[in-house]
Amino acid sequence: MPIAIVTGASRGLGLALARALAERGWGLVIDAREAGPLDAAATELALTTNVAALAGDVADPAHRAALVAAANGPVDLLVNNASVLGPSPQPPLADYPLDTLEHVYRVNVLAPLALIQLAAPARVLNVSSDAAVEAYEGWGGYGSSKAALDHLTAILAAENPGRRFYSVDPGDMNTRLHQEAFPGEDISDRPPPEDSVPGLLALIEGDLPSGRYQAKALVTA
Repeated sequence: MPIAIVTGASRGLGLALARALAERGWGLVIDAREAGPLDAAATELALTTNVAALAGDVADPAHRAALVAAANGPVDLLVNNASVLGPSPQPPLADYPLDTLEHVYRVNVLAPLALIQLAAPARVLNVSSDAAVEAYEGWGGYGSSKAALDHLTAILAAENPGRRFYSVDPGDMNTRLHQEAFPGEDISDRPPPEDSVPGLLALIEGDLPSGRYQAKALVTA
């Protein structure tokens, strides 16, 4: 049974992908910051596959070590999906609290790299954003962290040609993080995260070269 670590898997894209992997026979190690929703997700997934669920923050080194230990062997896939947006509404960079920005980078950039170093997975899927490449006003904290994650992914790919390192933009989705980015707005017209899963599976199950991809383009290509 191949083993995948999926962070941020109690809801949204992480849970949608975990469901798809479970259906395909993957064993799972999942995490989230909130224990209640994570336990509910684990109970559901356990009906289909072996699953270990650990509540905690990926910015915590002890939690990261526990995730890798729970895999109990080689990690075939690491999905770095857990992210934080930062303040909502998002402030301009000129006014961005630096201690908060440091936390955003710890979760969105340093934690994924730390998990890659610890788990040494055969395949890595780092969840990015269009904000990593487009200079949207007010998205400087989150967007720049995802841009750093993209470049980190590209360098890892150059340094490890025998492994697969992917950065993937899932596109707009109706998720809690996306709602936090647009406080007070109706985002019900955004597609559900399940619509992005086929593109992620194309990277996980295929043999595309390492690189940056848009999930929905992989499905329509």
